[in-house]
Amino acid sequence: MTDALTEIHTAALTGMLRGPKPFAKWAALVAEDDFPDIDLSEDAFRKHLAEVGGSLSALWSRRLTKWDFEEQPMWSTAPARTSERRADIYRLLGFDAELRAALNETVEVSTEPRPAVICSDFTPWYTRERAASKAFYWTAYERALRAKGWSEAAIAGLDEASRAVVERLTDPEQEARRQAKGLVVGYVQSGKTANFTGVTAKAIDSGYRLVIILSGTLNLLRAQTQRRLDKELIGQENILRGANPADPDSLVGIDYIGDDEEWPTFLSHGQRPADLNAFNIERLTTRDRDYKSLFQGIGMLEVQKARRGLPLYHPANLHQADARVMVIKKNKSVLTNLVKDLKQLHGRFNELPVLIIDDESDQASINTSNPEKWESGRTTRTAINGLISQLLGLLPRAQYVGYTATPFANVFIDPSDAEDIFPSDFLISLPRPAGYMGVQDFHDFDSSGIAKETHVRDILEKTGDRLQEAMDAYVLTGALKLFRADHGIDSKPFRHHTMLVHQSVRQDDHADLAQRITSMWHNAAYTGVEGHARLAALLHSDFEIHSSSTGPAPSSYDELRPYVFQARQRINRGGNPVIVVNGDTDRYFSQVDLDFDRTPHVWKILVGGTKLSRGFTVEGLTVTYYRRTTRQADTLMQMGRWFGFRPGYRDLVRLYIGRTEPLTKTKTLDLYEAFEAVCRDEENFRAQLTMYAELIDGKKQLRPAEIPPLVSQHLPGLKPSGRNKMFNAELVEVRSPGQWVEPTAYPTRGSELKENTMAWLPALKALSTDFTVLVTVSDTDRRNTPYRAKTAVLSHQKLLDIMSHLTWGRPDLFHPHLAYLKDSSDAGCATDDWALIVPQTSGPSSIAAAILGTQPLTLVQRGRNARGIFNRISGMSHRQSAERIAGLHPLSEDDPEATQLHRPRRGAILLYPVVDSTLGTPSALVTNGSIDPDKVVMAAAFIPAAGQTGKPVPFVRFRTKDKTRRDKAIIEAS
Repeated sequence: MTDALTEIHTAALTGMLRGPKPFAKWAALVAEDDFPDIDLSEDAFRKHLAEVGGSLSALWSRRLTKWDFEEQPMWSTAPARTSERRADIYRLLGFDAELRAALNETVEVSTEPRPAVICSDFTPWYTRERAASKAFYWTAYERALRAKGWSEAAIAGLDEASRAVVERLTDPEQEARRQAKGLVVGYVQSGKTANFTGVTAKAIDSGYRLVIILSGTLNLLRAQTQRRLDKELIGQENILRGANPADPDSLVGIDYIGDDEEWPTFLSHGQRPADLNAFNIERLTTRDRDYKSLFQGIGMLEVQKARRGLPLYHPANLHQADARVMVIKKNKSVLTNLVKDLKQLHGRFNELPVLIIDDESDQASINTSNPEKWESGRTTRTAINGLISQLLGLLPRAQYVGYTATPFANVFIDPSDAEDIFPSDFLISLPRPAGYMGVQDFHDFDSSGIAKETHVRDILEKTGDRLQEAMDAYVLTGALKLFRADHGIDSKPFRHHTMLVHQSVRQDDHADLAQRITSMWHNAAYTGVEGHARLAALLHSDFEIHSSSTGPAPSSYDELRPYVFQARQRINRGGNPVIVVNGDTDRYFSQVDLDFDRTPHVWKILVGGTKLSRGFTVEGLTVTYYRRTTRQADTLMQMGRWFGFRPGYRDLVRLYIGRTEPLTKTKTLDLYEAFEAVCRDEENFRAQLTMYAELIDGKKQLRPAEIPPLVSQHLPGLKPSGRNKMFNAELVEVRSPGQWVEPTAYPTRGSELKENTMAWLPALKALSTDFTVLVTVSDTDRRNTPYRAKTAVLSHQKLLDIMSHLTWGRPDLFHPHLAYLKDSSDAGCATDDWALIVPQTSGPSSIAAAILGTQPLTLVQRGRNARGIFNRISGMSHRQSAERIAGLHPLSEDDPEATQLHRPRRGAILLYPVVDSTLGTPSALVTNGSIDPDKVVMAAAFIPAAGQTGKPVPFVRFRTKDKTRRDKAIIEAS
């Protein structure tokens, strides 16, 4: 019965290519001939839907999720991934309330965020009907992802995200040549490979017949990427090319068979795809062989036509031809060989649709030559950038898509250089995926969070170097993984277990450190009384407190002790627990036991880090020991190997990080704060893209060429172009209704600080003398947190007067916000007055002081980063009450004084008297209960009134610097 019902439902849903239709009618039509007596009632539907693991629930999970995620369908105006969209689906299907409830219980509505898309205008061609009619490899990839355990929501999210890329490429069947260039921004170790594999699948399904994937600068990464594609997309039959797996003589030159234990799990199409009315994929590279000139014959690059009288891009030819895929290093000799071969076939690629995917596109691909040294009228390119430019020139139908987690270098490429790789057509920011451990898991942006307490261990002068403790944590977490595997937790994520030690960039230092760690290991007494005592103490003081409360846990160290023995054995296998990872050549890496794909268990301590910092996934990374300093934000971000997916052991992840590492002879760097600053820049950039991706009256707010002025707000030290050029778009207004605006670029001169304090003085004197008690209301079972504050209400004009008289360290950062504040109408900030909140603390370390004769106010200390900008100003726990006052959140009975302060069209300001940490501690600067105004930074964060009425307006407004050249993104500076 269930199989027949599933067959009917499958057929009915298959016919609904253009959206949900009345289901009872469609199911009856399907059942009319073959199943005339079957019960198609909603009662029968609900009964079989309740079967655990049933085929019917799996079918509806896939279909409902797909409709939930579909962007801008013709059949619904409700936003994707909302209960409103699901309600539209049920209405169109004609389901009653009981069946809706049963389906909702089986298939929850996913609320994961969507990708943010900034793009130029494009011609729609990748319709859902066309995608569905040619989806052989995408469907195969979906099967591979389900086999890996991906949820339907994750697959649907990838479906939409990869679709967003493909639909902005040029139609491969189009007669006119057009090159699209785009950039996809993900997170460090967050699944970008899965996205570009999905893009590859859909691109070749739709007609692209050559895919070139530029993957890293070492074969270690290239081989890892090649294997992922071979295993999850290309499949066994395309790898074998007709060879008999049982005949050793036919397997010469074929990889994986015999030396990769996962070969049986590689995707299988059942037959060669060409025999299934699809097309084959020819690999021009293999796991062990990068592209070599003429290796398989230059003819392998040439695509044959089925009908010679028609161009290759004609559907009659395109969909009869095999696709070619190559995964190559960003290496000068490799790319030169490819360019030479393409030149020999010059002219034969004018009709060939090509997709170039550049993984880690901000590494090596960017032209870093100095424009001041270029010959007049000629662009001088660095090696890899020049070769990519040549590829684009030789392949006039090529599309270029870059992938990176650190996008700033890419968006600072000169947009007017048509031969370069600026993402002129689209920029897509991928959402943080479910289950990903990122910055929010290591940094408490909310002061009441426990991320740092759980995962981060400071390395300070008073703590010592803590290297032995970090190594003990590595052994202990290995034992806990083995314990969990023995008590019902899936052991697949525990196959590899690694620790990364990254302290220096110098290879000699790595050798010395590896020797030290090896010596420490052999003296750690992990089989003796002393070692067990240390591990037992660490288990009690750390992991028993912070480990997951839902999974199995040892009742005592004695119960864990046998697993400690097993963990030690695995780590010490081969006699050495340490691998130094700093080689400059592929030959070096072939000598070390660091193949996560072919080695059954990599349980090692890795010393180094730089060579593994770009794209390569350090599997099983659980403990990181990080003390390397750098002045470059993207380098620092890419060092964050502790970001990623940690299924089954995220609670065990530990980061030991230096807080006072030498930067120069006189300066130190707090690496934890530096990471937080960089991550805030990244998150702010992503948040802006998400906000500006919204259409206003169906129109785009931004084009890709207008993104650089936004980025320059956060990374002022990076020049967007040569000194002789400048961007022609200037940001003049940012509108932020119901959004926090927190300026962080304040002056450093005492005279300017004093002038700013004088500007705030009328507001400070208006503060209440009594305390207002505001409450941060917990959304979990944690207790609510009250805090005291001095408050006042300022008219909108009074705030404008103050803001207009302030001096800024970077005026260009705040002036676009000030332009918005000046418009108090419904189309502007829609704010009549402001609740001023000055939080007060009363702890033993709190210091209050009068400022220019005011009542005593609590001083707070904040540090500036290397660019002279404060990493943060407001306390996240203080924001909640302010957001209620501004109408962003509903009022709460638990926060009554915020309710009293709330009024329609009232915004909120959090104001802090800040002491710059470079000037000393607050207690050292207070004399006789007062502090000099030239020692205080009056720093504010404000949120305009939310919920304003009126017509939506663009969030950003630009001004063309040179009105005679409005169409130019970059112009010569005068």
